Amino acid sequence: MYRQLASTWTKMWKTNSEELKSRAVGWRKELSVHRINKPSRLDRARRLGYKAKQGIVVIRARVGRGGMRKQRPVAGRRPKHSGVVHIKQATNMRLVAERRVNEKYPNMEIIGSYFLYKDGKHSWYEVILADPSHPSIYKDKEMRGKLKSLT
Repeated sequence: MYRQLASTWTKMWKTNSEELKSRAVGWRKELSVHRINKPSRLDRARRLGYKAKQGIVVIRARVGRGGMRKQRPVAGRRPKHSGVVHIKQATNMRLVAERRVNEKYPNMEIIGSYFLYKDGKHSWYEVILADPSHPSIYKDKEMRGKLKSLT
């Protein structure tokens, strides 16, 4: 079943399907870091360690695309809030998405992330998080091996 899901997503990317474009229209209206109920790419999420249980959360993150040379804003503000730091040419946008999600959910640990879609302005990734202090997570031997804090 998961092989069929993977081939469907690949076909949608290659043909740039209308369904994927219409989903992206909805994703643009969401916040840049948005919690979702279930993963869009279930095959990829399951390979990374997603389970439909308490303590596991899926987040859709939107990252801007374009040149890495960001123009500094005219008005004065802290470098942290100017939007020009933390994005470097050597840094993968998937890692930028993971870092932003980790800043928003500091008590959770990242299990993995995967690419979802990109258009001219944004790239979307889904990040899978687990709460290491949740009973259903720290009692699960398989999950315990995937998390850094429980090994």
